[in-house]
Amino acid sequence: MQDTTTWWRGGVIYQIYPRSFMDANGDGIGDLAGITEKLDYVASLGVDGIWLSPFFTSPMLDFGYDVSDYRDVDPMFGTLEDFKTLLARAHALGLKVMIDQVISHTSDQHPWFQESRVDRTNSRADWYVWADPRPDGTPPNNWLSIFGGAAWTFDPRRRQYYLHNFLTSQPDLNFHHPEVRAAQLDNMRFWLELGVDGFRLDTVNFYFHDQALRDNPPVPAGEAKTLGAPEANPYTWQRHVFDLSRPENLDFLRELRALMDEYPGTTTVGEIGDDNPLERMAEYTAGGDKLHMAYTFDLLNKPHSAAYLREVLERFQRLAGDAWPCWAISNHDVERSASRWGAGEDPVAYPAVMLAMLFSLRGSVCLYQGEELGLPEAEVPFERIQDPYGKVLWPEFKGRDGCRTPMPWSDAESGGFTAPGVEPWLPMEARHLPLAVARQEDDSSSVLSATRRLLAFRAAHPALVDGDLELVEVGDELLGFVRATGEERLLCLFNLTGQAREARLPLPVTEALEGHDFRHERDDETLHLPPYQAAWFRL
Repeated sequence: MQDTTTWWRGGVIYQIYPRSFMDANGDGIGDLAGITEKLDYVASLGVDGIWLSPFFTSPMLDFGYDVSDYRDVDPMFGTLEDFKTLLARAHALGLKVMIDQVISHTSDQHPWFQESRVDRTNSRADWYVWADPRPDGTPPNNWLSIFGGAAWTFDPRRRQYYLHNFLTSQPDLNFHHPEVRAAQLDNMRFWLELGVDGFRLDTVNFYFHDQALRDNPPVPAGEAKTLGAPEANPYTWQRHVFDLSRPENLDFLRELRALMDEYPGTTTVGEIGDDNPLERMAEYTAGGDKLHMAYTFDLLNKPHSAAYLREVLERFQRLAGDAWPCWAISNHDVERSASRWGAGEDPVAYPAVMLAMLFSLRGSVCLYQGEELGLPEAEVPFERIQDPYGKVLWPEFKGRDGCRTPMPWSDAESGGFTAPGVEPWLPMEARHLPLAVARQEDDSSSVLSATRRLLAFRAAHPALVDGDLELVEVGDELLGFVRATGEERLLCLFNLTGQAREARLPLPVTEALEGHDFRHERDDETLHLPPYQAAWFRL
């Protein structure tokens, strides 16, 4: 039996975006009580835990990623008692609970910033990143905000600029200040004491900045740009050498790990957006003294061919050492994989085989709400766009609302997400209604049924949960690798295309594994994989 303190290692974590999961009070916005109501469904999938996107007190200019009180629930979502009820119910169902921690920046409405901006001598004057203008009054350097424009905003009271890597209303904390680090660790301790099982750490490589405020260099012509940001964004035109991923961050991650180690069985997963993301993932999770897990945008961008996936895995294998990844192909920040990768593909078979591949990788997995239904990206008209990122870069980049629309529980007009006749905060996508949970529950050929079978299949094979991975050569159109523990060795093969493929088996196999409903044929040593099919063999 797996050590319960390492449940996260190979675990599958279901990401819930609270605003869009389930509305229990009928105001058109999802809430904690709604999540609690649907936890039996989540548990029925066969996942190990949930990750809740932010539900803390916030002015909601970036939908909770601008925190004004780290220790309370925004009334929009309920109360702290509602969270405790959710936590207890999840634990009763055997689900671990991870929550977002957005500690690199706060809302400009946070009391810390309200005090810091008053003058240069108050007790929190140095808790944020303040800098004098250049002699001509312009910002201190060329750093850019991910959400567009300069990463600096002038404050007339201090006659200084403050740093914000995101919205102007999200000032960056100064992690070089020991009191800031201690305060944020103490905020995390508050939730650990309540019984949460871990944290997803937003922008985990953004905590520290170069104290000399040196300019970032441009991306040389012809070189790859930053992952995790749309190409229309000038942010991608710089090499982010001085505004993020600073070496001082490693010591803070060790402080954070020491806190987590006081609470056995808890875990961390960090979000990494970087010019060298896999290298950073390896650096941040190696050695057992920093993050437990991290994820990058390598599988959250456009490329998705077998050759590209093999290149990502090869690179990670080369760099990883004992690092532990957490893979995701969809989340609340990117176009849903069924559209981003699956445009023009079979809308049922393609999402299923992609999940089969995802659940077979070495590492842990984040499964985004609705991904188990094969939901495509929603179309949100400009007049209904809520995301500030989309408003700035429209129409080249339409923002993140298309992956954040309400979860369809039924095929009713409201999708069962909110009360009949209530307008949800984002429109219910009409194309999602035929894919609703109620429509897929009893359909053995649905993506939902395939997800349940695949998660049960994964759980039944230790090699898929915690085994090593070794890539094998099966040609350019197929993806293949071996997962192995001391208990078993499995050959995993995937045809992610709409054409039948065949390849010579790279290793002698003893039996084909059942329990997943994918099809293949084999004669002598040649494997024939129909479109969108996978095969697992015992070696």
